[in-house]
Amino acid sequence: MARAGLTPERLTRAGAELADEVGFDQVTVSALARRFGVKAASLYAHVRSSQDLRVRIALLALEELADRAADALAGRAGKDALTALANVYRDYAREHPGRYTAARMRLDPETAAASAGVRHARMTRALLRGYALTEPDQTHAVRLLGSVFHGYVSLELSGGFSHSAPDSQQSWDRVLDALDALLRNWPAPTVP
Repeated sequence: MARAGLTPERLTRAGAELADEVGFDQVTVSALARRFGVKAASLYAHVRSSQDLRVRIALLALEELADRAADALAGRAGKDALTALANVYRDYAREHPGRYTAARMRLDPETAAASAGVRHARMTRALLRGYALTEPDQTHAVRLLGSVFHGYVSLELSGGFSHSAPDSQQSWDRVLDALDALLRNWPAPTVP
């Protein structure tokens, strides 16, 4: 019998909070059961496994990020949109480090196709239309933006920029300036 008050949604949210506190890789059904003061077996009526719980947290994180990005991008174009999207990822990672890690989880193709990850891709491509990029350059640019945003945020969160001047915010602003300049002057493909 399912314990009163426990639902998949409540467990997912609690798991996301736990991920932010202790790290996404530490989230298990057993750890979540300890948080609720119940036996792990009582949670299996709501989640199939620790992997299922992690997938649910990843889907929640992708949804939260997509909602924030949609709000931030509304009515913006060009560098303004680029900066807004970049700041959504950076701010979310700072506020929710475990969920941010979860959003990077590799999902099976069917789950990924039904996730808010699709919204992320659409919003990024919409932003890139303001830079007049067409395929395949648009795909290259999507990958570039994701790599730069994630790489910078990951290094910043691990303390990689805290040991020297200038301030990390100044570097972030310059990185966004450089990305904007690159996207406005996208290079022609090299001929092998």
